[in-house]
Amino acid sequence: MKIITKRIHAFLDYPVAIALIVLPFLLGLGTSNALALQLSVTTGIAAFILTLLTNHHLGAFKVISYQIHLIVDFIVAIVFISVPIFFPFKAIDAYYYWINGVVILTVITLDKSGDLI
Repeated sequence: MKIITKRIHAFLDYPVAIALIVLPFLLGLGTSNALALQLSVTTGIAAFILTLLTNHHLGAFKVISYQIHLIVDFIVAIVFISVPIFFPFKAIDAYYYWINGVVILTVITLDKSGDLI
């Protein structure tokens, strides 16, 4: 059942981007690998820019199609789920990425506007 509209997704994007920037510091990410902190902050900044550029009602510049946005979200989810396996992330560093990756996949799966999954 696809219950997330393009509008809901747009409203989720900005807080998620900000959370990806701020949460690593609040949670103390990077104890098992400095990449755990850096990847989240970098992804958060990129997500904020992507949202600004996406063609939906909260996009400021509307130059990237919503489908491309969903593809980028999917790639981020796969990277987030995979990175703790390929790098020595342990404890909170690993759990943070696995949980975020699964949540992103869930949002994409429930998105009415996209047919990626």
